Amino acid sequence: MHITGIYAALATLLVLVLALRTSLGRHGKRISTGDGGDHDMFLRIRAHANAIENLPLALLLLGLLEWNQTAPLWLHVCGCVLLAGRVLHALGMSIRAFEGVGRVTGIALTWGVMAAMAVLLLWQWLVFASIR
Repeated sequence: MHITGIYAALATLLVLVLALRTSLGRHGKRISTGDGGDHDMFLRIRAHANAIENLPLALLLLGLLEWNQTAPLWLHVCGCVLLAGRVLHALGMSIRAFEGVGRVTGIALTWGVMAAMAVLLLWQWLVFASIR
């Protein structure tokens, strides 16, 4: 699972950046829990949470595709699209001028590649099941 490992490591770094951004926001605004009614803090929390909500399943799908010996090119395409989507979403949640396009494009790329990986896994299962 060398290829999945690359994208898992990069995704982890992204999650850590988002977590640090949330922690620094909490410290600077003196908000211990929740968002304290602060919209910027809410956006920081949601950017981090959204990554945590989507990345584990996406990386599992990527790992299963790699385990099924999917062509490395397709694994890299899926991994790059996934990370691009996550970065765009995070930027859309962080930079007002980028808010609409970043969030929408980011989640569309994330969900699109997750759907594509799920369909590819099902197709592989059908092909492998018919061989046996």
